[in-house]
Amino acid sequence: MSERYRGQGHVSQEHGAHSYEPQEHAQTAGEHSEGLHAGQYAEYYEAEHHDVEPHELEDHEVEHHEAEHQEVGFAPLPSRRSSRVSKRVRKRRRSLAFFVVLILFAVVVFFAVQAVRPMLGGLKAADYPGPGTGTVEFVVPDGATGMTVATDLKEKDVVASEQAFLDALTAAEGTAALQPGTFSMKSQMKASDAVAVLLAVSNDKVHYAAVAQNLRIGDTLAVLAEGTGIAESEFESLANQPALFDLPSQAKNLEGYLSPGEYRFPIELDAKGILSQMVASTKKALTDTGITDPAEQYRVLNIASIIEFEGNKANYAKISGAIENRINNANGETGGRLESDATVAYGLGLKTYNITAEQKADKSNLYNTFANPGLPVGPIGSPGLEAIEAAAHPESNPYYFWVTVDLKTGETLYAATFAEHLANVAKYTAWCEANAGECT
Repeated sequence: MSERYRGQGHVSQEHGAHSYEPQEHAQTAGEHSEGLHAGQYAEYYEAEHHDVEPHELEDHEVEHHEAEHQEVGFAPLPSRRSSRVSKRVRKRRRSLAFFVVLILFAVVVFFAVQAVRPMLGGLKAADYPGPGTGTVEFVVPDGATGMTVATDLKEKDVVASEQAFLDALTAAEGTAALQPGTFSMKSQMKASDAVAVLLAVSNDKVHYAAVAQNLRIGDTLAVLAEGTGIAESEFESLANQPALFDLPSQAKNLEGYLSPGEYRFPIELDAKGILSQMVASTKKALTDTGITDPAEQYRVLNIASIIEFEGNKANYAKISGAIENRINNANGETGGRLESDATVAYGLGLKTYNITAEQKADKSNLYNTFANPGLPVGPIGSPGLEAIEAAAHPESNPYYFWVTVDLKTGETLYAATFAEHLANVAKYTAWCEANAGECT
């Protein structure tokens, strides 16, 4: 080892670094005459400076050590600045990971507290002192649960917290006693007072019934009986007396007049009152479309009920126009016959799209529009407003035939001649074959 190296073989003690003896390195200099590679030097450097962190060395010190070791043939010293950057990155990553874990822990704690809070006597749910102010109309929908009602009440600021309401509801043993209806409540009520209003037997309570479109009268009366608790037989008896509801003489019963929709009947309303309300709704829909004569109203309802079974809202008016073309042209290809499968099925008391040739030839079925010209003797269901409007104002078009070729999408094809219609019917048949069980 050269004398020059011996004279520089000492690291200043001012900076807290260790000194080393040059004689020890004189022995190893020959062994490393070709210079240490970076990995070997790193081991050496760490051994000599194991208690000195990179940030404790100033840049000029690092440069000093680099110069020393390059002079004796060591491989270039790895950059301490790079080491400092690398360690700072690792430190930041550790800090970020710790922060994420801390957030997750806080979230878990929050939800755990929410779950056990009702069981902790010391944590009382927020509640208003009451009695509250103003008026809030609150609706309890059919199928509502204590939790859904609690959520709605909290959103409307009727109660201070969901838990306060649920606690009061449990205390009143009213969880299973909630009934659908419209209730008059106040803002910022005491939870127990809100429960008392919802459980009280009063005129605010209602009977809920959802009557879908296309329902036949028997299905509609079953829905009413289930929703109100009134015997179905009581509804049936009244429905077979159309004169009680001021209907035209052609009406055999209330079929067609029981307007579909969601109803909330006052709890004290009897069967006749309920049916009267539904009939009044249908009459209003007819009047609103400009049809005021009772006989013409009956005719429009008849067509509207067929339209609903034969198509969808997108083609109600077009089908209505084709129906008018058929029944008003006795000399046309259809001979004035409507020829609707839906009417034949209704007269047979069936629910099917497949009508046999024998059934179509049966004139005794007064709803058989294949054997009997014109409209059937009455409506075949309770039509909604859109169908009534289409029946009252049919679209003018050249069509006499139509067929729904896709029962899932309601796609309907139209034709002016029977030959064209047969081609469309073939498409319907193919669809039925490809969708087994859908056309029964």
